Amino acid sequence: MNEIRKFLENISPMSDSDWQFFSSNLQKVNLKKRATLLKAGEVENHISYISKGIVRYYIPGEEQDLTFGFLFENQFVTAYDSFLTQLPSHYQIEALTDVTLWKISKKDLQEVYDKTSTGNIIGRKMAENMFLIKSSRELSLLSKTAEERYLDLFTQRPQLIKQIPLKYIASYIGVTPQALSRIRKRIT
Repeated sequence: MNEIRKFLENISPMSDSDWQFFSSNLQKVNLKKRATLLKAGEVENHISYISKGIVRYYIPGEEQDLTFGFLFENQFVTAYDSFLTQLPSHYQIEALTDVTLWKISKKDLQEVYDKTSTGNIIGRKMAENMFLIKSSRELSLLSKTAEERYLDLFTQRPQLIKQIPLKYIASYIGVTPQALSRIRKRIT
């Protein structure tokens, strides 16, 4: 749990009493590889901090899933649109590796916002960070080639990317697995 405090302290300094209150509302969850964090059609009621592992966001398809995001250690994972609106999610979240999460419920997070001096700051900065990730992804899809998107992903997370199946990387950058193979041959 110390890694969460360290991570949050980088966002905004937190008093011991605020940390005590916040951490008392966290629940540790260990998930096995391929476990589902949230199914399409379910309402998201938690925000989780990834202390270990990799997760992916995807839209289930009859013939093929559409992967549109990966999250790694020291990032928050949630179906944020569903979390905010309390409407069913249109996508799923899956563990790509064994994952350790620290979860907080919507109700408990609201209490943290109401009863601590730093909760709102951390919540706002977390939401801003999620917006930046989403915005960067959209701009990448609109302005970069598949090869550039692959190189960006590989540059950002060179060791972790090796743990993600190529079919998910292909889907994420918007190409077929065969096209990804050609890209990889070209750049190596």
